[in-house]
Amino acid sequence: MTDTYQMKENQQKWYAIHSRSRHEDVVLNGLKKKLIEAFLPKMQVMSRRKDRRKRILVPLLPGYVFVHSDLNPNQYWDIIKTYGVVRILGIQGKPVSVKDEEIASLKTLHGTDRTVRNQAYMKEGDRVMIMEGPLKGLTGFYIKHKGKADKVVISIELLQRSLAVEIEDLSVEKIN
Repeated sequence: MTDTYQMKENQQKWYAIHSRSRHEDVVLNGLKKKLIEAFLPKMQVMSRRKDRRKRILVPLLPGYVFVHSDLNPNQYWDIIKTYGVVRILGIQGKPVSVKDEEIASLKTLHGTDRTVRNQAYMKEGDRVMIMEGPLKGLTGFYIKHKGKADKVVISIELLQRSLAVEIEDLSVEKIN
């Protein structure tokens, strides 16, 4: 009896679950109530408020929660019927497992207290807008990232003259 249980436990794999938008915590709690091992990797980000910046925890991969299961039919339906679950990721309707190494990497990143900067990738020439500070609302072109100081240099056309402005990278957003 013990060997059978141990064998089933060894067959458990990690699977990615697609959840409804902003329902990751609801899905995580629902799965834990059903005694299903689940993992939601989160990261600390700087959130911009009107008057200040604040560190908040947000899902590292929005819309996804991971479960550790052998996906027997009963557990499969328990997972699918959990409020907020859209589907288990797979190919042609068959669930595909996530590698243990990838989950270990996510757990390592999840366990750090470092603030992760999740921002749009900007390349030279992209149009950007200054979102805060005395130059708020001005648009320009991204020139380069400057050193380790989290600063960017952007070119702003003002009065038909081009000015290069060095500004904090969190104050700039890419626009289309």
